[in-house]
Amino acid sequence: MSTTASTTGPDRLDQRQTTARRLPGTLRQGLVRGGVELLQFVRERDSVIFGFAYPILMLAIFSTVFGDDDPIVAGGMTVSFAQYFLPGMVATGVMLSTFQTLAISIAVERDDGTLKRLRATPLPATSYFLGKVFLSLVTVLAQTALLLAVAALAFDVPLPDDAAHWATFAWVFVLGTAAGAVCGVAYSSVPSSGRSASAVVVTPLLLLQFTSGVFFPVTQLPGWMLDLSSLFPLKWIAQGMRSVFLPDAFAAVEPAEAWQHGATAAVLAAWLVVALVVGARTFRWRRHDDG
Repeated sequence: MSTTASTTGPDRLDQRQTTARRLPGTLRQGLVRGGVELLQFVRERDSVIFGFAYPILMLAIFSTVFGDDDPIVAGGMTVSFAQYFLPGMVATGVMLSTFQTLAISIAVERDDGTLKRLRATPLPATSYFLGKVFLSLVTVLAQTALLLAVAALAFDVPLPDDAAHWATFAWVFVLGTAAGAVCGVAYSSVPSSGRSASAVVVTPLLLLQFTSGVFFPVTQLPGWMLDLSSLFPLKWIAQGMRSVFLPDAFAAVEPAEAWQHGATAAVLAAWLVVALVVGARTFRWRRHDDG
């Protein structure tokens, strides 16, 4: 028995150490996990179709209802309702593909035991979250590209033709996507179960769409509503996107009569940092009733 113990104990330890050394790095595992997440996502065809179609359908509905008979005018410049409405839909698409998707999917995975099982594997927690962020980034890129193509081809919305506006689009898009994804991870601990996740996540996001200048021009919203929405990322992503797709004259109709790029970056960065801290402290791998 002593011989068996002497051969199995150290050998088993050496085998575990060898296995640990052979595991790929955290980033590589995160990319692999992201591929798995993406594969699972595309297999849910109804979710893919409705998720990608929502911003396009809303753009089509609002543009058809208001049409060219209700142009938006500011500083002597006139744009169609479709052009004015596009930035809000881009912002909404970012939040849907990051905050909403991650908050609901993680809550469901916690409820059905997926997170508990993953926690028992060698997969680092960081790699799991990187996989989720990778999924969000890929889906929001595809969704935004499709939305812009439909807006330009079907509704004759002019897209920026200079590098400066596209540079603004890039940093607002990246910072908004990062903030939305991290907020989604942090908020995923709020729903008490997977069944309640949709209602708990979708309801506040839908309300923010009405108060953040997504569905209506900011000039039609009361001041207290704009002040309230300015506490959340969606308003700033929408405002940043308006600075990309609307003439500069439209900055005069914003609440501060300016695009406020500095404030946009500061608010989104603040949400990113706060959500990271809150998520790290509150994230749960098990259900409330599972210890």
